[in-house]
Amino acid sequence: MVDAALAVDVLSGRILAANEQARRLLATPDRDLVESSIIAIFPGQAAALTVFTEAVLHKGSYWTRSLTPLGADGAQIHVECIGSRLLSLPDPSILLTFYDLEQRHRRDLDAQADDHVRGGIAEWRRTERLFQEIERSNQLILRAAGEGIFGVNAEGKTTFVNPAAEAMLGWETGELIGRDMHASVHHHRPDGSHYPHQQCPIYAAFRDGAVHHVEDEMFFRKDGTGFWVAYTSTPIRDRGRLAGAVIIFRDISQRHEADERLRAALAEVDRLRERLQRENAYLQEEMALERNHRGVIGRSGAIRKILSQVELVAKTDAAVLVTGESGTGKELIASAIHEASTRNARPLIRVNCAAIPRELFESEFFGHVRGAFTGALRDRVGRFELADGGTLFLDEVGEIPLELQGKLLRVLQEGQFERVGEERTRHVDVRIIAATNKDLRREVREGRFREDLYFRLDVFPIVSVPLRERVEDIPLLALHFLSGAGRKLKVEGLTLSEGDVQKLCAYDWPGNVRELQNVIERAAILARNGRLFIALPEGGRSAAASPAPVPLSGAILTEAGRRERDRASILAALASAGGRVSGPNGAAAILGIPATTLASRIKTLGISARDWTAPAPGTAAD
Repeated sequence: MVDAALAVDVLSGRILAANEQARRLLATPDRDLVESSIIAIFPGQAAALTVFTEAVLHKGSYWTRSLTPLGADGAQIHVECIGSRLLSLPDPSILLTFYDLEQRHRRDLDAQADDHVRGGIAEWRRTERLFQEIERSNQLILRAAGEGIFGVNAEGKTTFVNPAAEAMLGWETGELIGRDMHASVHHHRPDGSHYPHQQCPIYAAFRDGAVHHVEDEMFFRKDGTGFWVAYTSTPIRDRGRLAGAVIIFRDISQRHEADERLRAALAEVDRLRERLQRENAYLQEEMALERNHRGVIGRSGAIRKILSQVELVAKTDAAVLVTGESGTGKELIASAIHEASTRNARPLIRVNCAAIPRELFESEFFGHVRGAFTGALRDRVGRFELADGGTLFLDEVGEIPLELQGKLLRVLQEGQFERVGEERTRHVDVRIIAATNKDLRREVREGRFREDLYFRLDVFPIVSVPLRERVEDIPLLALHFLSGAGRKLKVEGLTLSEGDVQKLCAYDWPGNVRELQNVIERAAILARNGRLFIALPEGGRSAAASPAPVPLSGAILTEAGRRERDRASILAALASAGGRVSGPNGAAAILGIPATTLASRIKTLGISARDWTAPAPGTAAD
């Protein structure tokens, strides 16, 4: 028998005989088939083998493909098993014949291939002659053409290649003829993904009979490098039958690179235009707000100290916390730091934390996407994103609600955030300057401000000195405001008299610089013939007013009385300190005020050395 066969005793399951083919297929070095159990050939399949055996005995013959015997190499074999009852033996016996299904499949394929070769060889030779004729008749054109040209038959095999195609692809003609052209030069897409044959426009030409023109794809050279091409695949017909295609291609790498650079440049222009539009919208918003002058004006020791601090910290990216009373010019200090820094080419973005509603805090700081919440009709860029590369000024930072301070701390620590309604994380490079008129240390102690956020902001503290402690700056500031008021009101010839200056210097200025600006503008409005009318709030007194006696403790002080009391106190401190203003034992330390403040008050009150060496008013001479 050609196929493997076994004779089996049904009652005992013993193999009675085996032919040579069965031994080659099923026997192992440690197992002889004869006299061994049929169960050993079908391990774990006893139930299925019993059912099959009963069917053979009952019907006389039966077949199955569900049984998989163990082969000589220890692997299961896919077979078709045919069983026949043996009537020549006294005991119930069957003959099992095995047909290897994999071998049968290979034989079927070989038979089909043989039929194809016998029937198609004439067709193939005719197609080959057709392309040879095309190549011969166009040899001059093929050699002279600067574009790459090659032909493929209806099976996708290369039939000819011109010299320009050889040069561009790095293959010689002999290496490509008869090879699958798609698999050789067109096997991947530009992004590196596989390019299936059935999607190739080159092959589509001899399948649908249409001309296929592709403007931007990639061919691959022999060394594996790719280059951008534009190509046309034109079908070739022989007696009305599609016989293949001719492909003409050219290298467009330089054009493609130029297009990419142009696209990148246009994308950058769009990005910059969008950014400029955002910044312009912000600046328009800022211009609509009433803002103080941008320059820091003054020559007092307090101002010189602040400007020195500005110069030091501006060279770094350290966070700055500006503290001081309302109206002392904290925003001007922030602007001076930004202008002196390396970030001055980018904007200084101002945020008034006290003016932001609690529910809009995240949107204002981080932005939102369209539809993130009711009323979000378009994407919005937050203040942090606008300040990228520049400086963010957080005015009135002490007004941020406690539950929202953690979100601010995160972006300060990590430099990243998400817009409201968006999962994409954005990164920013922002320098932070914060300002407040609150005592943040006390706010931390009382649980209204996060301690970690406070330390993140208070890297470099700057104190904005109130106007009453730098009286010598009042004339300069008044002249500056007067000049601005004249331009604003279109009034010329406004002047500031010595009496006006003395009157201004005598006032305590609880509203600081902002109040001084309002007083000067009001005086300009009330001016007649260039003469200002300084109308100080109730309680203000002129420096020229006659000094009043120093009142007893607990009495109501007039402005003149307060000045006389201050003068007496300063003279007593100077006398006690031996004329020293600063230092551990100086008059400023005795009074508990900064030395610069004391110096300003001495100048304002007109105190000279002969005043403090003489007996102070109200004291006895030694």
